Amino acid sequence: QARLVESGGGLAQAGGSLRLSCAASGRTFNSSAMGWFRQAPGKGREFLGVINWSGGFTSYAEAVKGRFTISRDNAKNMVYLQMHSLKPEDTAVYYCAAGRRPWAGTDLEDFGAWGQGTQVTVSS
Repeated sequence: QARLVESGGGLAQAGGSLRLSCAASGRTFNSSAMGWFRQAPGKGREFLGVINWSGGFTSYAEAVKGRFTISRDNAKNMVYLQMHSLKPEDTAVYYCAAGRRPWAGTDLEDFGAWGQGTQVTVSS
């Protein structure tokens, strides 16, 4: 079972940028897809994007396409979420998740391990 720890959250101004990191441990990291989700107060967990096991393919939700980029460094067991052009509606707790297979879809059930989350707050 992978163990995931997010970092890099904080306060940003609208239009600003933040980069979130996710440190992963576990034997299966290099063969697993990795995803990013977020959850705002009173809302369900929202899919943001996913990267395949090699980093060669990514897919994003429409809400963040063109503003957010996922990357990974398998040598360091790290996954990143680079966020640009932040909006107040991006305010949420952000989670990384490890896929059950080398590629994953958008469903929560595609992911078998989750981090504890990191808070991102965007002020207007």
